[in-house]
Amino acid sequence: MATLPPLTPFGALRWDVTRRLVPPASRVLEVGCGQGAVGVRLAAAGHDWTGVELDGDSAAVAAARLTAAGLPGTVVHGSVETAGLDGGYDVLCAFEVLEHLEDDAGALASWLGLLRPGGLVLVSTPAWQRRFGPMDAAVGHHRRYDPPQMRALLAGAGLTDVGGRLYGAPLGFVLEAARNRVAQRRLAADGTTTAERTARSGRLFQPSSAVQGAGVAAGTWPFRVVQRALPRSGPALVAWGRVPGAMGLA
Repeated sequence: MATLPPLTPFGALRWDVTRRLVPPASRVLEVGCGQGAVGVRLAAAGHDWTGVELDGDSAAVAAARLTAAGLPGTVVHGSVETAGLDGGYDVLCAFEVLEHLEDDAGALASWLGLLRPGGLVLVSTPAWQRRFGPMDAAVGHHRRYDPPQMRALLAGAGLTDVGGRLYGAPLGFVLEAARNRVAQRRLAADGTTTAERTARSGRLFQPSSAVQGAGVAAGTWPFRVVQRALPRSGPALVAWGRVPGAMGLA
């Protein structure tokens, strides 16, 4: 059995939602794969996974984790535009990416050509602009998304079957408050540029050991169960849509 990298508490809440939305045996492109905690899980679940990551340190960790798990897959250090990808993917994932992009609509439109007709776009972002706080600023967010805004963004890109749900209640509210306090004290006024804050965002608060991962898994388990019954509540959002064309995967 493959060794899976540890997830953050928020990552564990998110994975419990998103893993159920990826069709079996998909060819998956993950934009902004970070340190590969999700990518290794997708590869372990039998998906043909490719991750693209701008931050070199994070990309190196992701590649090492994939190798350590003994799983096939590809990690590309760079941008989607420079990665030389051949397209034809079944699923394009972008977890905690769009909020970092000044031109989110333009980026989304440019990615869609990498999907086959009927391909699935699956994204996650922080929810509710009114909740924009110190941690958002500290990690280079331009915005948070209200659910109607996200639906309009996906539909405006030409996607069909657009849907979404909130997640993270109730634990996510506590985690977010704690992260805002840390950011206010230690990160928000550190003089870095928006680009530098974005680059480090995937390295902050990342557990690195199996013991930490086991603790997160155990500690978040009851909250992962609870959030399944609360799709209209939470500080974070998962949304999806399909490229027009052939029928999607079952």
